[in-house]
Amino acid sequence: MDLGHRLVSEREAKVIICNTCTVKDTTEQKILHKIKEWGLQGREVIVTGCMPQVQLDEILENNPEVHVLGMNSLLKLGVILNRVHERLEGYSLRPMSVFEDSPEGLLNVPRKRFSPNIHICQISQGCNNRCSYCIVTLARGPLYSFDADSIVTDIEQAVYEGCSEVWLTSQDNAQYGMDKEIHLPALLERITAIPGDFRVRVGMMNPASTLGILDELLRAYSSEKVYKVLHLPIQSASDKILEKMRRKHTMEQANFIVEKFRNAFPESTLFTDIIVGFPGEDEEDFELTLDWIRTYHPDKVNISRYTPRPHTEALQFRNIDTRIVVERSGKLHRLCNQIKLGKKEDMVGREVEVFISQKAKVKGLMSRTDSYKPVVIPKAGELCPGQRCRVKIEEATPGYFIGHPV
Repeated sequence: MDLGHRLVSEREAKVIICNTCTVKDTTEQKILHKIKEWGLQGREVIVTGCMPQVQLDEILENNPEVHVLGMNSLLKLGVILNRVHERLEGYSLRPMSVFEDSPEGLLNVPRKRFSPNIHICQISQGCNNRCSYCIVTLARGPLYSFDADSIVTDIEQAVYEGCSEVWLTSQDNAQYGMDKEIHLPALLERITAIPGDFRVRVGMMNPASTLGILDELLRAYSSEKVYKVLHLPIQSASDKILEKMRRKHTMEQANFIVEKFRNAFPESTLFTDIIVGFPGEDEEDFELTLDWIRTYHPDKVNISRYTPRPHTEALQFRNIDTRIVVERSGKLHRLCNQIKLGKKEDMVGREVEVFISQKAKVKGLMSRTDSYKPVVIPKAGELCPGQRCRVKIEEATPGYFIGHPV
């Protein structure tokens, strides 16, 4: 805005900024199609995110006139926008590419939040693991933890601006600080010491990274400001497949983390991620995953069908028949939905303490229990984000609960 540019809808825009993801082939193909389409329309296009780091040739094949902003160069967006403006004014300038060696991050910079009450804070970039299927590590590089003082200042400003919820995000939150002297539990303690009534949601943590800090992490989670939600991606419940995936944990270790977390916080919420149809997965391996779901009843499962990604070790593996992958994916989805529905019905009729985080999409307010379960309060009266209240759960929908203050 300070440079004279403004955000408009895609239809109005003369310049399109495309923030790319390369985790799945289907997403990648949609992005390449849009990049090509915008070029044919005569639009100026700036491409950033993961794809320029590992798939620049494919981008340029679809639109040779794109400007490219590398993963570590997001703060140089204004430089490219100024160049684009000159091109739009009729100057004959070549497309611009900016690639920096070290991550700059987005701490303590002005931003437009998708919700005025929720602040997303990236605490690190990159990952020190090399899972055989993952292209993101190649795109984002090794772990680079951002300065703890800068993170705390960033969140202090967000709370001052009225944010009632802070989401900590990275490729693996549990790796934070493994390249520095402060680890995630100590960072959480500094964050929860910030004055104000707000809540912190800790994002995904890989089992292998979590295991070494588990006791300290549980102590940090005991703060009332930290939602009791554990996002622990197991990817498969077969140790044979985990080894082939180059995951650094066993299922015994993953189960130990879940059980210890639940012992400390009995009402906690469990999220996980599972890849269906990884090369070499047979019926016995898949049944182990189904059994794990039946045993541990996760509240949410992000299910992905395996697709090979370029530049990864798994690209050379022999893939499973697509029809088998689709069948297994459907079976897993049905089981997870059945378990989720059963757990939701158990909540109906209960009275729970909630923290109000933001306005609901349709009507009323969105609140969260201590374990991050979503409760919409349609008739909230004078309640507002940042406040706490007690509600009675009266209905369970597929996405959230409906409750009324008591």
